[in-house]
Amino acid sequence: MTNRMILNETSYHGKGAIGAIPEEFNARGFKKAAVITDAALIKVGVATKVTDLLTAAGIDFDIYDGIVPNPTVDNVKDGVAFVKNSGADVLIAIGGGSPIDTAKAIGIILTNPEFSDVVSLEGVADTKNPSLPILAVPTTSGTAAEVTINYVITDKAKHRKFVAVDPHDVPIAAFVDSNMMMGMPKALCAATGMDAMTHAIEGFITKGAWEMTDMLHIKAIAIIGQNLRASVDGDPHGREEMALAQYIAGMGFSNVGLGLVHGMAHPLSAWYNIPHGVACAALLPTVMKYNKAFTGEKYRQIAQALGVADAESMSIEAARDAACDAIDQLSQDVGIPATISELGVQAADLPSIAQDALNDVCTPGNPRDTSVEEIVAIYQSLM
Repeated sequence: MTNRMILNETSYHGKGAIGAIPEEFNARGFKKAAVITDAALIKVGVATKVTDLLTAAGIDFDIYDGIVPNPTVDNVKDGVAFVKNSGADVLIAIGGGSPIDTAKAIGIILTNPEFSDVVSLEGVADTKNPSLPILAVPTTSGTAAEVTINYVITDKAKHRKFVAVDPHDVPIAAFVDSNMMMGMPKALCAATGMDAMTHAIEGFITKGAWEMTDMLHIKAIAIIGQNLRASVDGDPHGREEMALAQYIAGMGFSNVGLGLVHGMAHPLSAWYNIPHGVACAALLPTVMKYNKAFTGEKYRQIAQALGVADAESMSIEAARDAACDAIDQLSQDVGIPATISELGVQAADLPSIAQDALNDVCTPGNPRDTSVEEIVAIYQSLM
């Protein structure tokens, strides 16, 4: 069996990392940038930290700030038209998963126009050309979209989200600057942080996991377990550590896939516009318990990474329970909703949502094979 690893060409980490953007722009010979972001990040002065750098360096750019949470097919099409009209030769994506995912779809379509309907990008599309170059600047510590080969778009016409997996879409450079994440409110910090934990745990136990990605995921689990609570409280060191941890998790899961948490979270976001991180966070502890008998010794390693006392010597059943309990406690400590009904989920919709979850591209990676009936039961247990 051959295992593949795809990462950014270049990544910058630490406070002030965005200062390297003008240097990268000029060194690569770019002429004009299209900044892809959302209006809120412009309004609160987060995206302007980057655009001010561009202005000071004399770099020509236009701004497309029409990105919405859970970006849509129309969002992508509007962005493609904007960049074509701009004449930009590089995209600078600033934001959480939504702007960066949208930039990936825009960049792919600009160089592979046969996919201009957007929806044909679902799954592993046979694109021929690398995306228009993307420089990615994350503003949340969770999605790792700046290093992954995946992106998620909402097809409102079909009431669903779809995942595209494409080695051609990975940003050429990432600027992981915790200063860009300091403005996150507590709820967003908690949700994106638990999304990062979900990436790390699902990537660790997915069917495609192997030694190199295990190394990345277990390290990410440890850093998140040690720092998420402080990060949610606004501690600068905690936020810097979370910025690193979510990137490390992204290095792993992008190359081996995820599992049922993401498979079940995507339709919740598509049906009810629930933020992706919130959906993942609400599902993670319960799905971990569902999977625990199918994970070998890996939950023991998770428990050890999370600092559970005597995890090494306890029985495997006790270690699995301890890992689940530690994640459940972390979720409670950072204020994740305990039920999905409080997120607006309706019981009558569950059979249809469960079918969407079963069909999701992430679900086959789950260590335990599942069914619509079992997925419905998991959702019902969280109502």
